[in-house]
Amino acid sequence: MVAPKLTKEDMNRTFFMFLGIFLFCLVYFSPPFGAAIDPEGVAFPLSAQGKAALALFFLASVWWVFEVIPIGITSIAIGVIQALFLIRDARTAFTDFMDPSVWFIIGSLVIGMVFTKTGLTKRMAYKMLVIVGEKTSMIYLGCFAITCALTLIMAHTAVAATIFPLLMAIHSLYEYDDRPTRFGKGLFIGMAFVAGAGSIITLLGAARGAVAIGFFKDIVGREISFFELSYYLAPVGISMTLLIWVFIMIRYKPEKKRIPGLRDRAKDLYTNLGPITWQEILTLVIVISAITVMSMCSFVPALKAVNKSAVILTSTILFFLLKILSIKDLENVSWNIVLLFGGAMSIGFCLWQTGAANWLAIKWLALFQDAHWFIFVMGIAFFVLIMTNFIMNVAAIAISLPVALVIAPYLKVAPEVILFASLVTAGMPFLLLVGAAPNAIAYGSRQFTSGEFFMSGIPSSILLMAVLGIFIWIIWPLMGMPILVN
Repeated sequence: MVAPKLTKEDMNRTFFMFLGIFLFCLVYFSPPFGAAIDPEGVAFPLSAQGKAALALFFLASVWWVFEVIPIGITSIAIGVIQALFLIRDARTAFTDFMDPSVWFIIGSLVIGMVFTKTGLTKRMAYKMLVIVGEKTSMIYLGCFAITCALTLIMAHTAVAATIFPLLMAIHSLYEYDDRPTRFGKGLFIGMAFVAGAGSIITLLGAARGAVAIGFFKDIVGREISFFELSYYLAPVGISMTLLIWVFIMIRYKPEKKRIPGLRDRAKDLYTNLGPITWQEILTLVIVISAITVMSMCSFVPALKAVNKSAVILTSTILFFLLKILSIKDLENVSWNIVLLFGGAMSIGFCLWQTGAANWLAIKWLALFQDAHWFIFVMGIAFFVLIMTNFIMNVAAIAISLPVALVIAPYLKVAPEVILFASLVTAGMPFLLLVGAAPNAIAYGSRQFTSGEFFMSGIPSSILLMAVLGIFIWIIWPLMGMPILVN
């Protein structure tokens, strides 16, 4: 029997598979790590389970980035390793796969599916193409502008799920088959990046803002208003949206500068759709109602206890009750993406509950307690940026913000700049698919690999830190934000 010939792809896959296993073993079998000491002298020892969680963290990172196995299967491995190596109880590790946030992803994917089935996405796509014209650069800009605008009033996960089928419809007019193109890569990676940039602008874009404001009020004793948050973060979000457009135009310059006849074709296709159907109207009513209720949960005291996942899943139930969707549609849900996010929740909670995340935060931030105030603030922002690529951004905020606010008075740094800098980087995990739901949703296009996303995320993250540095040093002080205190 002749052994199968190994391709370069097989050799790369084997290398990264063993690299992940090597890093896991290196950390897992290493001697105990020293305790982390906070500014008040309190020691935070790292337990054996915490060290094992860090080992799993490295393995999962390598396997996710380089797609050693399907990303959903890597997520399953995260739960299995926790159970086999006694890092956490099996029931706890696997229960995280069905966390309410994961159900929110399922509801978001169903909304994207129903928009596609009813024809609403084609209607939206054709209308937008009529407006922006035939230049691919303007199509990029139009798609990114819509994505950013929608995140002002709805969660970025729901925005990504809504925009995704629209982008698929647009790409089908650019390329008639599903093969990856530079334009397709830029369209979907850019959408994921812009969904993050737009989500920082208001409290409606994601839950992280409300959580951070809650921590800030408890520790500092001052409440940040909805409009104060938007006043400082809107310029950052809008600037990043425009810079992402420029970056995508450079990195993923479309194969075609324009698509001749696209505007006329879009007009004809829009006309051929005919008048809006009752299914489209019902879909819009259900989705807009769900978005309205989720938005009101942030402002109406009586609705604050209502879970957003329950609201968005109510729309899923209604789609089936009203026969807009069928059992066959349910079978088309991308369970690879659902498992991906479930694994992200499991490793995130694992790092948190074993104390590994706190240990990392204190070890990292303690390095900057004698540094210049600017280095300290940027160091906090960078830590949040890295952590939010691996765990929920809410968790990244919850871990780092309290520690940072304790260290800040020693360096005479105002707490406001720490809060806003952390929120900026928490909203833009550009490195890993597990960093945010829009990243995972964009991956469903099959236009790019997780490695391509990671390589695009490195310069984007550097750009983000540069923009943040300019705002911290120059723009926010000019806008009236306190930076230093006496």
